[in-house]
Amino acid sequence: MTFAEAGDAPSILFINQHYWPDLASTAQHLTDLAEYLAEQGFDVHVLCSRGHYLSGSMKVPAEETHNGVHIHRVRATAFGRDTILGRITDYASFYSSTLARVLAGPAYDYIVTLTTPPLLPLVGTVARRVRGQAYGIWSMDLHPDAEVATGMLEDDGAPARLLHALNDAGYRNADFVVDLGTYMKRRIHKKGVPDHRLHTIPVWNKKEEIAPIEHDENPLRSELGLNDKFVVMYSGNAGRAHRFEEVLATMKRLDGHPDIEFVFVGEGPQKARIETFADTNDLSNFRYLPYFPREDLKYSLPMADVHLMTLREEMAGIAVPGKLYGIMAAGRPALMVGPEASESGETIQNANAGRVVDPVQDTDPTQKLHDILMSLYRDDALRTELGQNGREAFLEHFEREVCCRKWASLFGRRLNGGAEVGASPQKEAVVGS
Repeated sequence: MTFAEAGDAPSILFINQHYWPDLASTAQHLTDLAEYLAEQGFDVHVLCSRGHYLSGSMKVPAEETHNGVHIHRVRATAFGRDTILGRITDYASFYSSTLARVLAGPAYDYIVTLTTPPLLPLVGTVARRVRGQAYGIWSMDLHPDAEVATGMLEDDGAPARLLHALNDAGYRNADFVVDLGTYMKRRIHKKGVPDHRLHTIPVWNKKEEIAPIEHDENPLRSELGLNDKFVVMYSGNAGRAHRFEEVLATMKRLDGHPDIEFVFVGEGPQKARIETFADTNDLSNFRYLPYFPREDLKYSLPMADVHLMTLREEMAGIAVPGKLYGIMAAGRPALMVGPEASESGETIQNANAGRVVDPVQDTDPTQKLHDILMSLYRDDALRTELGQNGREAFLEHFEREVCCRKWASLFGRRLNGGAEVGASPQKEAVVGS
């Protein structure tokens, strides 16, 4: 029975910089969750900006209802991600507009803040102190932990200490925090959040949106001239959290291979570095494509024979690449360069859905990456087995219905007069958590 059928409509306001129709990962996951909860009878509202994830503003109304979700878009700058100054300006304008709206607008059963932009949970903290508003946090990534880990801030510097203090206060005062896995949970616990307020719910993909497709049935492969190629794909943001040293060295070593094609899809701060490397070394079997629309992911992800993932060692528990679940949904092996001791590393190993090259533990990670890639190139049966394992684990643990149901249960325990949200640790088993 839904809340609507029971004659009740609990109200929830989600706050994030990006939402439908934007293509940012957080926008897509929030859209999935908000629409699911609306279907279950929740009165769902989203507060976001009109800015596009990359740059510029979207031509969208300030107020609209889409698939049962009430969308409220505040005015904010839209310089995009090209410069740090532009990004900070976008953040500041979104903070001020959002805080004004939250303090002057209606109260909700719960406000849930995501983590784009950084320190957004402070909006919940202020709303709690000023209005007694209950709030939770959907921790997609951790700030300023990420900025410190990538060298943007000195860990012992005054700016980092101030940002840590503000961010940690936002987490400690929340009624509940949803983390993405064991390593992130540990980091948040160290910020002073008790375990009973922490709940692990991974992000997801939709089983009907991304599924295995045979190459000869995939129109994108012929459209891009890849019918006879073994496609090694990196799809998604090439950000500061990712490492590419081993990947670039392997690309150079395999330059000119008649069958292997390296295909990068997306954007990110390291895109220019990757393209410059390819140009400088005159790589002949490399291409960089723009993001595909979400409706084309059903063709773009299965287009690969093997998917690459990367994560810097120090980012374990700070960022959890959601691209893994799209790879698993597509039934393709994941080849990760990054720490085994991370949410993604453990998920791949526990599900036997690919291979992990750990640059810290492995003596020669570049050689290992090359050797694994060549073994997957030569062994069709192994690729099929790993891909099938990934698809099965995806359906059990990382499918949209499975994960969103956990969110509905989390809210339901509080809003149906049961135990407080966070009254007991979440019991569901999660691969890699």
